[in-house]
Amino acid sequence: VNDILVQGAEPLFFLDYFACGKLDVDTAATVVKGIAQGCELAGCALIGGETAEMPSMYPDGEYDLAGFAVGAVEKKKIIDGSTITPGDVVLGLASSGAHSNGYSLVRKIIDVARPNLDADFHGQRLQDAIMAPTRIYVKPLLSLIETLPVKGMAHITGGGLTENVPRVLADNVTAVIQRDAWTLPPLFQWLQAEGRVADAEMHRVFNCGIGMVVIVAKEDAERAIRHLQAAGEAVWQIGEIRERAEGQAQTVVV
Repeated sequence: VNDILVQGAEPLFFLDYFACGKLDVDTAATVVKGIAQGCELAGCALIGGETAEMPSMYPDGEYDLAGFAVGAVEKKKIIDGSTITPGDVVLGLASSGAHSNGYSLVRKIIDVARPNLDADFHGQRLQDAIMAPTRIYVKPLLSLIETLPVKGMAHITGGGLTENVPRVLADNVTAVIQRDAWTLPPLFQWLQAEGRVADAEMHRVFNCGIGMVVIVAKEDAERAIRHLQAAGEAVWQIGEIRERAEGQAQTVVV
């Protein structure tokens, strides 16, 4: 739903696919309950799905989960980044954790570091911090879109800030992100330290605490921040749009 939201679409419905070797009813019920909670947060309907048992494909206790959402937006209201110009402001909304991305590296770090996953980590178990559900931004951002002109949005998934923000930018502009504009959350500090991960790799693999980027005109920035904060979001002004120099990357973290 966050992926279709960035084009200004309101999620309408969601369908899921659950595949396993042998169905564990309790596990499946827990999964469906979680999906239903996500749909409630997104304001969309869970209208169906498929459950497939394939004994020769999946070992006991393992399952594959997928799904898709459908949304709608009037054609003239599609947000595609075409109005973004130098001087616009880049806002970052806080993530709730790794947001289902970068887990190949997370698993590698865990394999090497061998931490106690049940240990206290800033008031919760480490494993709960690692597996925190993805934050759903639908309701606060749809409200923002109705309040002021939003020029572009980017859901920070696999590829991090450096590979997701360019999706909404024209070739003649670049986003300059100020890394000191927000504090790197403890989970990402831990991953970077335990995995000895370089800054550039962190920005390419993880969201680093920014789950969604919103681009607005400079004169609308303060109003957008106040609106999102009133909706319960943690938000920072993390950068600006500049004219792109020849050979310059479309998103630069400095």
